[in-house]
Amino acid sequence: MNHNLKTIGILLIGGATALLIPYTMLTISFEYPDILRQDTGTVLTKFYQGGNSLIWTWFAFAITGIPLIPAYIMIGQKFENKAPLVRMATTIGVIGLIVQMIGLLRWTFVVPVLADTFVHAADEATKAAAIVSFKTIHQFGGVILGEHLGQLFTIAWTVMMTISFAKLKLMPKWVNTLGIISSVIYLMAQAELFATVMKNFAVWNMAGFIGSTLWLIWLIVVGIMFVKRNQSAAAE
Repeated sequence: MNHNLKTIGILLIGGATALLIPYTMLTISFEYPDILRQDTGTVLTKFYQGGNSLIWTWFAFAITGIPLIPAYIMIGQKFENKAPLVRMATTIGVIGLIVQMIGLLRWTFVVPVLADTFVHAADEATKAAAIVSFKTIHQFGGVILGEHLGQLFTIAWTVMMTISFAKLKLMPKWVNTLGIISSVIYLMAQAELFATVMKNFAVWNMAGFIGSTLWLIWLIVVGIMFVKRNQSAAAE
């Protein structure tokens, strides 16, 4: 039992911390996420210029969250008999992680082809086709899968787990409060997605960055708390 708590904690801390590394690299090398607000031609050209190192960075960003999958499952197995929400939350959380990975992997396996086509296009028609293709895959893989479904499911998992943690008295109140606050701000970032298809839709540009950062901090804190509980139990 105690070993499981420590393992869960390490997986949560490791997965959340690892995500920050490629994300930081992308903000420096690719001006992400601000680059997405520029025109498609600029995005494809800058991506092409990034070369293989940029492709590998996107691949790392997509897969570094993998340790969170067994962590979610182990939390589910450990607490599903004590809190009714946990079993449903686990399924929702794992689906959320997987669809976000699928969305991010488009930058590794789809965008490089489009960027290459755009940069080496012999005529404007081919360039236009590459731009339309990018917009289509970005709206489907990025907006629908990664950001809409992925983030909504992650928010749902966070809220349900926070309620369960409160019921089981597993976490201090401030940790549960941080979970709810990060979820609410993260949810506000959904406005950006609707703004891609509806003109003049009200958007708070910082919601995605602040919400996701607070969520990662919450995840790391939860991991630390699990490790501490394990140490306390072992000392008794």
